[in-house]
Amino acid sequence: MSKAPLIGSVIGGPKTVLRMEGAVLFAASIWAFSTQGQAWWLYPALLLVPDIFMIGYLRNTRLGAIIYNLGHSYPAAAALLAIGLIASAPVVIAIGAIWFGHIGWDRMLGYGLKYATSFKHTHLGDLEK
Repeated sequence: MSKAPLIGSVIGGPKTVLRMEGAVLFAASIWAFSTQGQAWWLYPALLLVPDIFMIGYLRNTRLGAIIYNLGHSYPAAAALLAIGLIASAPVVIAIGAIWFGHIGWDRMLGYGLKYATSFKHTHLGDLEK
């Protein structure tokens, strides 16, 4: 017996499109990183750093979801990238690209923005399935 989809999560074709968009974002971030002349070891070394935003879950799921979503949505990564562009700082641009890559990687794998109900309840569905 299958469970009903989580209320508020994307299902069907749109979910597939969002996951494909994640793959495109991940690939684009690798390309953007490659244009900044940084050592390639930096990309895998920093790819999982945005998961530090899970720290809020040590307190509770509500705070965890808020902090996680701040680190796994586009505005903060875009701000860092913009700072790098304004300052002409290739390493900052590269780190911004890696941050976007992390978001794309997560979306590609089905890890979406979190709801306060559970770490496993995301806009891309219920990770318990």
